[in-house]
Amino acid sequence: MVKKDGSLIEQLKTSLERTKNLINSLSSEQLDYRYEKNKWSIKEVLVHIIDDERIDGYRALSFARNDKTNFPGFEQDDYNLNSDTSERTIESIMEEYEALRLSTIALFNGLSEKSLKRIGIANGNKASARALGYHILGHDLHHIKIIEDLYLKR
Repeated sequence: MVKKDGSLIEQLKTSLERTKNLINSLSSEQLDYRYEKNKWSIKEVLVHIIDDERIDGYRALSFARNDKTNFPGFEQDDYNLNSDTSERTIESIMEEYEALRLSTIALFNGLSEKSLKRIGIANGNKASARALGYHILGHDLHHIKIIEDLYLKR
């Protein structure tokens, strides 16, 4: 099992709370704000984070189970275009975000050291199941930093 000493599991939990606190502090106007014409709204960024976490969580599970499938990439702009995010409430988005994050934590908490080291291929790149967990974490942190720097400091 994954060690709980500030490792991936603890960082995923911390990131979950940080993101919830930030998003819950924002107004509807802020959540729909785009810092440039053709850029995503904060709500769309959140749905993008969810999409990426769901896809990479599945890839991590597959790699951990020694699935030799070469997984394709995904086109984030097409996913965003077809997400219908503007029709969703922030409550619905955050409910999905939290449920998915708790599922991701449970997934990685249940993987052995041996399975975390297994390698697979996604989008033409080799990665371990563990590396995908850290990608999920880093991707979330990257986008939250963008929200803080480009959306909220205007």
